[in-house]
Amino acid sequence: MSEVIYPRSPRETMDGWVHLPRYVDKIRLHLAGRLHPDYHNNLGKGFDGSWLQAAGVTHEQMVAVVRASLTDGEVCDWVRVHVKKSAAEKAAHRTATLDYPQADDAVMQERLQQRKAQSGFAHRDDIRTFVDYIDADEKRI
Repeated sequence: MSEVIYPRSPRETMDGWVHLPRYVDKIRLHLAGRLHPDYHNNLGKGFDGSWLQAAGVTHEQMVAVVRASLTDGEVCDWVRVHVKKSAAEKAAHRTATLDYPQADDAVMQERLQQRKAQSGFAHRDDIRTFVDYIDADEKRI
């Protein structure tokens, strides 16, 4: 499989949750056998795992929900019914996701710098978070 079908940006939202549309895309692509191998190791982990933890559901639950749905609207309806989190909890997740890593997290800041260098983005001062990196790597910014 050489052609990469990029999932949506982690900035996209569904029912107030950042990253959820991307995670749904990754699950749908995986179920269809079209998820690029570069995404396999982190499916249900990383930012996916952060969303799962914040939402209080499992990867297996989400795979079953996506498998049983035809549209994002159906997934969104399931989330509205089964994920009872406040606007403040969703906002905290949004901030944690979009601002990761924090400036004082030396280990993850170094990892971000390594990723940028490996991808030819070392000169890109506009890439300050992993979400920025993902969007740059997937040619959105």
